[in-house]
Amino acid sequence: MAELQPFTVDVPGSALDDLWRRLDAVRRPDQPSGAGWEYGVTGAFLDDLVRRWRGDFDWRAAQERLNAWPQVMTTIGGQPVHAIHARSPHRDATPLLLLHGWPSTVADFLGVLPALTERFHVVAPSLPGFGFSGPTLETGWDLDRHADTLLELMTRAGYDRFVVQGGDWGAVIGPHVARRAPERVALVHVNALVTPVDWTSSDPTAGLSPDDASRVFALGALWRERQGYAVIQSTRPQTLAHALADSPVGLLAWDLEWFVDYDPAATVQTPIDPTAILTDVTITWLTGTAGSSARLYKEGAAAVGGALPSSGVPTAVACFPGDHTIRGIAERSHHVVRWTTHDRGGHFASLQAPDLLVADLEEACAEQEV
Repeated sequence: MAELQPFTVDVPGSALDDLWRRLDAVRRPDQPSGAGWEYGVTGAFLDDLVRRWRGDFDWRAAQERLNAWPQVMTTIGGQPVHAIHARSPHRDATPLLLLHGWPSTVADFLGVLPALTERFHVVAPSLPGFGFSGPTLETGWDLDRHADTLLELMTRAGYDRFVVQGGDWGAVIGPHVARRAPERVALVHVNALVTPVDWTSSDPTAGLSPDDASRVFALGALWRERQGYAVIQSTRPQTLAHALADSPVGLLAWDLEWFVDYDPAATVQTPIDPTAILTDVTITWLTGTAGSSARLYKEGAAAVGGALPSSGVPTAVACFPGDHTIRGIAERSHHVVRWTTHDRGGHFASLQAPDLLVADLEEACAEQEV
């Protein structure tokens, strides 16, 4: 399948019936007295979301929201690849490759597409192994393969040169697209950018400003508390996959590690609409992609853990509450031309501050005359 074929999300009723049956039969763990979010997702918070999932959540409405946008499917290197392909009404609009992260899906972009298509022809793929582009059925999906697959997708969509925007894993893969083909990428725009610290170094803060150096150690303390999910996914993802493929409540709890701060009542981030969380988790459940999306942590870990060379492509970085992006480290791997810090939103900016994300991207494009 070399061409892009029209695609419509159409989940059979039997798959939904199986999901509801499993939710009705949930087996809850004990909740030790006095245990709060420092032990993990609390039972009360999870129970409330499960009740919403089984009662108020309307998958068919979510499916209609997805199908309101043109979608395509193609096969690249033997892997089915799905994308929303929403062209702007303006013929001379700039092409935009829009990339999500984990545990997100392309549904995270439904709220920003109306504004983005005023300025861009948008291609928003489900990353290989995620949602409708999954599961992946073989190993080897490292950053190079992801980037090359997305470059081929943009070629098939008819775009030779384009802007890349991504958050979380999208902020890792997006810049790598630019490294693989810098002549094709006019601008990279990222949020939730990972800036890994080399803790094996004798001086992990070498060359950093005093402010960035202090943030390195603060980040290290935070990461030691929150890294459990990533350690499992980057070392033994297939063991985890057996559990997540069998329990939708387990999948929801696991994904809440990033969808919700440890204490939702005291969060510095803007809370995410529960319907958005349940839409992402339902897509992951229905497509059986909990395991394959987790494998990205293992197969992309080598590149993320070390400093990659800069592509030379101008890169704009947007920082939202909950992000711990360190500029001095970012500049080792990216040609940073713009750095903005926002006082509201969060790690999932398209869900938590869609207006700020769109404005930041548009301003970056204007500054670079893209």
